[in-house]
Amino acid sequence: MNIFITGASSGFGLEASRLFIEHGHTVIGLARRHDRLMALKTELGDNFYPLTADMQDLASIKQGVENLPEPFDQIDVLINNAGLALNLSPAFEADFADWQTMIDVNIRGLSYITHLILPQMVERNDGYIINVSSTAGTYPYYGSNIYGPTKAFITSFSLNLRADLVGKNIRVTNVEPGLCGETEFSNVRFKGDDAKAEAVYADVDAVTGKEIADILYWLTTQPKHLNVNRIEIMPTMQTFAGLKVVKQSESSS
Repeated sequence: MNIFITGASSGFGLEASRLFIEHGHTVIGLARRHDRLMALKTELGDNFYPLTADMQDLASIKQGVENLPEPFDQIDVLINNAGLALNLSPAFEADFADWQTMIDVNIRGLSYITHLILPQMVERNDGYIINVSSTAGTYPYYGSNIYGPTKAFITSFSLNLRADLVGKNIRVTNVEPGLCGETEFSNVRFKGDDAKAEAVYADVDAVTGKEIADILYWLTTQPKHLNVNRIEIMPTMQTFAGLKVVKQSESSS
């Protein structure tokens, strides 16, 4: 199968690219960092097609997707993995530019790639879209004021795609990871503050990028008449936060 993976240069996308090629598939890996894609091409060989594009630049996405060479031009599985969080500031202190970037990447970019690729799946009446959302799309937490809603959009988008595709042999799954280590997620969120990023995972046995990649691969091995609508994964050490109550003595005016 031809697997199209966004955010292929690091984290879940990198591990998934390796895993699918290890199992004999071909991968179109999209990322904005050309040098990392070239290194991955050297590592993975001819079954990996590097596609340099920026999720915030719809024109670069369109050019890349519409000019895929044979045999990479037929997409069997689209894994919308690229996404990011920026900062943990409360809404009243947040930088609007950070909000805009998260909306552009997590919503506009993901929607646009899906809009480009879905018609060919419908024409063939065959295909699979896997969207990587987050538990943040279901459970709010402090500082997730725009990141969480962008992931809630992805979750809703996945379910609504399923509704539109009724009667067609096209599957859609929403994958919702919780706290995951061994990725650049927190380094990006804290804008290169590695110490702050490392503190997030201190003394926590977090989910790994490889474990999420294993789940992405497993989904594609299921019979085509089965659709996994949603799958939520978090480390055992993480759970749903209780509803926080701030005592009057603790609150500030």
